[in-house]
Amino acid sequence: MKPIQMVDLVGQYAKIKNEVDSAVLGVMERAQFINGPEVKAFEQELASYLDVKHAIGCANGTDALQIAMMALGLQPGDEVITPSFTFVATVEVVALLGLRPVFAEVLPGTFNIDPEDVKRKITPRTKAIVPVHLFGQTADMAAIMAIAQEHDLHVIEDNCQAVGSDYTFPDGSKKKAGTIGHVGTTSFFPSKNLGCYGDGGAIFTNDDALAKRIRQVCNHGSEVRYYHDVVGVNSRLDSIQAAILRIKLRHLDAYGQARQAAAAHYDAAFAGLQNVHTPQRSADSTHVFHQYTLRVTGDLRDALKAHLERSDIPAMIYYPVPLHLQKAYEGYGIRKGDLPVTEMLMEQVLSLPMSTELDQQQLDHITSAVKAFFKNNQ
Repeated sequence: MKPIQMVDLVGQYAKIKNEVDSAVLGVMERAQFINGPEVKAFEQELASYLDVKHAIGCANGTDALQIAMMALGLQPGDEVITPSFTFVATVEVVALLGLRPVFAEVLPGTFNIDPEDVKRKITPRTKAIVPVHLFGQTADMAAIMAIAQEHDLHVIEDNCQAVGSDYTFPDGSKKKAGTIGHVGTTSFFPSKNLGCYGDGGAIFTNDDALAKRIRQVCNHGSEVRYYHDVVGVNSRLDSIQAAILRIKLRHLDAYGQARQAAAAHYDAAFAGLQNVHTPQRSADSTHVFHQYTLRVTGDLRDALKAHLERSDIPAMIYYPVPLHLQKAYEGYGIRKGDLPVTEMLMEQVLSLPMSTELDQQQLDHITSAVKAFFKNNQ
């Protein structure tokens, strides 16, 4: 059996090596490394895939969030509601811009932001909501958009983990994750479902005026070279990464199907295991399984992780300390005990290997090891 990785990027590359190598060499031969034709083509192809008017490349997913907030005109002191159970970048950019993060609770089944708690956290200073589509499925965007409309708030989707997920509204209409709010953002970090071979990100919107401002902010606040209309940053998706992403975008749906098949195998194997809660699927969203995350109860999570590692099976805890308990964010008026669901998940979540390249032998080894642990601990 080949070694098990959390994400097998080497195996994935081997299957598309000829396509990727040819695309990268083409960029090298043309020497158009910044804002070259590959970037423009990728933006158009990504916009077409997502069925959104504008997809704008940038340097990484963290920049994507910051640029979106800058383009929306958020001002220091404005409050932004976001979950605490997420990667730090979601809140980091809020703090960097002098905005005030307001931490909301998440739902214990889907791990996504709880719309009812969002309602409770709104004040006259609230200007935006940042739902995070965690682990691969879309938050309850119908509820989030209704709240935003009622209170005249911006919605910025953090879609770094759910590119390709479909959300179904109560009327039966569908949209891709990241295209529902006023602006959506994503990361192309290598381990993402759509990942490049370095850093990269993108911003999505259907608003023409907002798209223009986003492009300006990305490019030093400039639309015409050497003329700077707004304060901006330097954040560009380079041509080599765009060329790689064009190849991988063509495989994205197949990658999602492979992840869903692996998740189904896990589900079936763990059915009926006491103290194991498999990922809940939202009735309104497809799940593209950026992570396959269990809840392990009975105070057994850390022991299971150690058991798996002894069996040469990597397992990760996303995220061991929620953001409202991090030292960097302790000055925002929230204390331990204020978000009980988030703090419960902190003690229970464990993510198993999830990759487009997991084979049957690897899946059997992983599931057998999990079942053996619980057989000996029940």
